[in-house]
Amino acid sequence: MAGKTKGVSESGMVADDEHDKEESLANDLVVTKYAQAADIVNGVLKEVIAAVKEDVEVGFLCDLGDRLILERTSKVFKKEKEVQKGIAMPTCISVDNCICHYSPLRSDPPVVLRKGQMVKIDLGAHIDGYVATAAHTVVVGASNTDKITQRKASVIMAAYNAMEATIRMLRPELYKNMEVTEMIDRIATFYKPIENMLSHQLSRNKIDGEKQIIQNPGEKQRSEMTKCSFETYEAYAIDILMSTGEGHVKPVDTRTTVYKRTDDIIYSLKIKASRTFFSNAVSRFGSMPFTLRAFEEEKNAKMGVVECERHGLLQPYQVLYEKDGEFVAQFKSTVLILPGGLLKITGLPLDSSLISCDEKITDSSVSPDVRIFPFFLY
Repeated sequence: MAGKTKGVSESGMVADDEHDKEESLANDLVVTKYAQAADIVNGVLKEVIAAVKEDVEVGFLCDLGDRLILERTSKVFKKEKEVQKGIAMPTCISVDNCICHYSPLRSDPPVVLRKGQMVKIDLGAHIDGYVATAAHTVVVGASNTDKITQRKASVIMAAYNAMEATIRMLRPELYKNMEVTEMIDRIATFYKPIENMLSHQLSRNKIDGEKQIIQNPGEKQRSEMTKCSFETYEAYAIDILMSTGEGHVKPVDTRTTVYKRTDDIIYSLKIKASRTFFSNAVSRFGSMPFTLRAFEEEKNAKMGVVECERHGLLQPYQVLYEKDGEFVAQFKSTVLILPGGLLKITGLPLDSSLISCDEKITDSSVSPDVRIFPFFLY
């Protein structure tokens, strides 16, 4: 009996190992799926940026990004009917001191962009559960003859430089996640990383994986953060947010519209509208974040989500703010750690021709090998 039990256990372990490898970056098909999702994300991000203009409504930009992602993901892996594809992060457009996750409903009052406002665009796509996300910051009306200057320019440079340096620190077994956290603080210099924001490891159908990098943690968050290093065949979404203020999150009554299914909570919903909504959300989006704007009947979605959130079936992506008068910049890239090096598959280069800023990394404790120079793939 002992021998038989051992045989079953070993067989199960072999099956698990094969399954893990099948979903790992060691599998060329997995890399291809990440890369195709990334191509879509980069292309859509460029088009949304091009549409950021004075008098354009934020809701229009969110609809544009989501529509383009759905259109383009539908055109890949068409023969493989079992391959799920679509939005991995609904398009969020967060302006000035709004930090993240602003994706208004069609029934909400319109928010119209004004010249000089700082606009953060955050979106993502997946193919077969393999996620690529990106975020970029622009200023409405900026041009070669009307450049971004002063605080806006400096906080954009701080966020972009911190993201690029963070990516370089993902080299396998070289740095720990908390060393990256400390580096982000040093690069920020005169600006503050938004407190307790996380960059996540990515895995199949998991946008917020096990390993994390935290920026500007409080004492409680610092002590609770699991220490880790980075390994070959891992994927990460590196998400950096910097503020001209203190980096503190301010509660505001803006409606939450972006949610994600919680993996490990089971609850029997009592209200029929809630059951219908939850079933629809899971069948359409699985474990990926989604927006209530994606439902034709917004009123029913707004009613149905309440019980789901109250009992933990859905995780809310709250709309967060810095204090009034401050500016928040965000840059996010998806990075694959491969045997040949780091591959940055999403994220657009910063258009330095639009920025007038002399900010440089001056802290001598920041290693020269993570200091900044322009690049896209490495």
